[in-house]
Amino acid sequence: MPVEILMPALSPTMEEGTLAKWLVKEGDTVSSGDIIAEIETDKATMEFEAVDEGVVGKLLVAEGTEGVKVNTPIAVLLEDGESADAISSAAAKPAQTPAATPAAAAAPAAAPAPAASPAPAAAARADGERIFASPLARRIAAEKGLDLAGITGSGPRGRIVKADVENATASPKAAAPVASAPAAAGPAAAAAAPAKAAMPAGPGAEAVMKMFEGRAFEEVKLDGMRKTVAARLTEAKQTIPHFYLRRSVQIDALLAFRAQLNSQLEGRGVKLSVNDFIIKACALALQKVPDANAVWAGDRILRLKASDVAVAVAIDGGLFTPVLKDAHQKTLSALSIEMKDLATRARNRKLAPHEYVGGSFAISNLGMFGIENFDAVINPPHGSILAVGAGIRQPVVKADGEIGVATVMSMTLSVDHRVIDGALGAEFLAAIVENLENPLAMLA
Repeated sequence: MPVEILMPALSPTMEEGTLAKWLVKEGDTVSSGDIIAEIETDKATMEFEAVDEGVVGKLLVAEGTEGVKVNTPIAVLLEDGESADAISSAAAKPAQTPAATPAAAAAPAAAPAPAASPAPAAAARADGERIFASPLARRIAAEKGLDLAGITGSGPRGRIVKADVENATASPKAAAPVASAPAAAGPAAAAAAPAKAAMPAGPGAEAVMKMFEGRAFEEVKLDGMRKTVAARLTEAKQTIPHFYLRRSVQIDALLAFRAQLNSQLEGRGVKLSVNDFIIKACALALQKVPDANAVWAGDRILRLKASDVAVAVAIDGGLFTPVLKDAHQKTLSALSIEMKDLATRARNRKLAPHEYVGGSFAISNLGMFGIENFDAVINPPHGSILAVGAGIRQPVVKADGEIGVATVMSMTLSVDHRVIDGALGAEFLAAIVENLENPLAMLA
């Protein structure tokens, strides 16, 4: 029977997207794992994979259509032997679940299946691991009385598809008592799916435009990224109890060490930036002060083991925060190469969701623009963010009491007071300063 293909949720914050391009046409045969479309999310353009095999019966949404809501039918897939006449009844049939991307497991859950569907929307194995299966596979399993927990999936990232169920010899599914839904989601779900924030309150568009009648202006349409930035930062300022810690750091030793390393790395085509040292210093500080390596997860705190450091990258119309995972274990040259690659692909909007989702902490550096100091807004669910200003040559009092000149860089740590208290934040910031003022020790 026909299966609807739904608009996928390709990132945790995606609620709608643009169907940028179809890579198939009506009448084409597709297999599980085939790329069938390109979808523009609020952050990037992503490829969309088919989950089941079949023939494309009808494309319901035209290329270039904006504002397509997640879980809206965008195409209909026919099984072997079915004709396009069956499409009219497809709306009453189960829909294909969007193919999982590296971060799709963290995306908002799909809408519940119609009441007539015999299979539940999600299931779990005995060890608690979630079972991913296409709706068609679930329906066939229910008809055959098979337990999906005993079937190994051959689809993308282990998803169970039609062929797996048809060839299965699993034990019949045992009846289970109906259980009520848990009172609260688990920590992973809480961290991955932050609550939707409303757009900033204030006068409506018509009221504001009326204020400026007779004055020349240009109306700028909000794209998906700008809407997401507005919603998330409004959420952050309304729900996160920020407090701020400020320190200055003398970076002359760092600048001299950087110049020495760059001269030695020139033959390898590597040029370290001050930001590379800041990333390394913060990653090591998170290991030295592990209680600061934490995120807010709704009704609990998650303390991370690895130092996954996010770095803000400005692009036209918004920003990305790509995440350098296990940054404490990487060399300065490895961090530099990875950061340049992430920043380049961020500006081209080619990052996959798993590359900008996660981390416990972020860095926002405006020093290259001459900004001396500023306060950054925490990116939920992070516990803190470091705002870095420019290094300025200025008079200082040296340890021996003499007046001298040093390059001083101002830093402000914005902290979520639900996660990190004042003394802990001060300890964390002190560890960052120590690493930056003793850069050679970071290589020990």
